[in-house]
Amino acid sequence: MAMRTIGELVREGTARLATSGSDTPRLDAELLLADAIGADRTAVIAHPEAPVGVDGSARFREHLERRAAGEPVAYLRGLKEFHGLAFAVDRRALIPRPETELIVDMARAELVERLTGSARPAGTPPVVVADVGTGCGAIAVALAVALRRLGMLGEVEIVASDISPEAVDLARENAVAHAVADRVGVVAADLLPPAGLAVPPLRMRAEVDVVVANLPYVRSGDLAGLPPPVSFEPAAALDGGPDGLAQVRRLVDLLPGRLAVGGVALLEIGAGQGEAIAEMAAERLPGWSCSVSRDLGGLPRIGRLERAGAGRQ
Repeated sequence: MAMRTIGELVREGTARLATSGSDTPRLDAELLLADAIGADRTAVIAHPEAPVGVDGSARFREHLERRAAGEPVAYLRGLKEFHGLAFAVDRRALIPRPETELIVDMARAELVERLTGSARPAGTPPVVVADVGTGCGAIAVALAVALRRLGMLGEVEIVASDISPEAVDLARENAVAHAVADRVGVVAADLLPPAGLAVPPLRMRAEVDVVVANLPYVRSGDLAGLPPPVSFEPAAALDGGPDGLAQVRRLVDLLPGRLAVGGVALLEIGAGQGEAIAEMAAERLPGWSCSVSRDLGGLPRIGRLERAGAGRQ
């Protein structure tokens, strides 16, 4: 059998995925072919005339059929780009979405303000961050890398937790891969880990300065209507109960006992949950402030809850 060229295989793959219902058939085909031949997408685009060996073609066609059956490209490639970083992903955890990058940016801004807003004499305790429902560790690791670039990571401790031990293993792998495992501890826990718990190389503090959380927020009744690729992801990472906010509500109820005075919680929410998070805060966190930030699409995305007081370090 004559070897096929990159261009021929991309056209073949695009046509196959277009008939199977992919929203981005050409992009999917380019990414899968690049992965199959051990190149990046730019090489695939730049060299359509290059021949592809038998092994690469076979691997491409195998992944093409799996993608046609609905399996996400990120799981087939084993990685997903998030906040400028490549994360290992598989069925142990939800695939990080671009809209979640907003919570990383907001958390970074909160931490920079705390670390630069006033003097921090020698011996000042580190600023403590809890990433609740960490999944593959995308938020915690991306935040740590961003702080390292600013030279601030040494003054911050990040504890990332997830109820799934499998997701915890994946998050640890990503923390190690990005060389931040010395400042990011990962542990299996239902929401916030108990105070004093060892989270190597850290220990969970009784009070947290910043909480970030991307908890399940899809209404149970809406799960069946999600796009087919979502069915490959862990249902527990998506199902937010009847109104989509069951897990968010549980975390909010923990905040008075764990969030430091002047602390901030950043909670990712669904597009139609902006009013609900504000009402939840008013009911359950009297005296706290609540604001909702929108994503690039103009949709409500992050609820910001701040505990009143002057407790910032």
